[in-house]
Amino acid sequence: MRMRAIVFDFDGTMMDTELACYKSWQSVYKEHECELPLDKWAHVVGTAYGAFNPWEYLEEQIGRPVDRAQIEARRRAQELAMIEVQDLKPGVVELMRAANEAGVRLGLATSSHRDWVERHLGRFGLLDAFESIATADDVERVKPDPALYTLAVRQLGVEPREAIAIEDSPNGALGAKGAGLACIVVPNDVTESYPFPMADARWSTLLGASLDDVRSVWANTTKPSTPPSPRNV
Repeated sequence: MRMRAIVFDFDGTMMDTELACYKSWQSVYKEHECELPLDKWAHVVGTAYGAFNPWEYLEEQIGRPVDRAQIEARRRAQELAMIEVQDLKPGVVELMRAANEAGVRLGLATSSHRDWVERHLGRFGLLDAFESIATADDVERVKPDPALYTLAVRQLGVEPREAIAIEDSPNGALGAKGAGLACIVVPNDVTESYPFPMADARWSTLLGASLDDVRSVWANTTKPSTPPSPRNV
């Protein structure tokens, strides 16, 4: 058996959109003289509003309802302005290129909607880089449910155990592992303080990561006694 596919998460993994989103929400809370703790925000990173709703939490803190539509328009504009000037995270393109040259298939599994992902992939000329793109539009439940990863590997024509996921959040890592994939976590500025006991490896960056490094993590998922790679942090 060999590693036949890499499935990337998008937000926070390929682009650091998570920080822009969190900052825009922090601005909303500061306007209302209250705080949005990172441990509260953690519940929505890599998934959809569910266990935590920032609107409801805001209204609980200030004791009154707010004009959600008006505030959301300003918040979203601030978030998009920060994201539009961002590049892909270091090492992402290089790893994708190495995988392509080696015949390792590329998939993408994201809790975001298709129009959002394709907009940014198009901006970077990567729309055709993935053989499979599984989004929130394709499943009933997003991460941490395994449905997105299950769909992605099925579309790639590989078995879950033949693939490895690259993730940035606990919700994403749970989804990948629940679907039977190996998983490398590369936290971003929002998720770097989170624990990732479910991950097979935790790296500080993809910059300088080779395809052999990824293959090594994948191979060691069946060898739990093997010491971690020096790249793990």
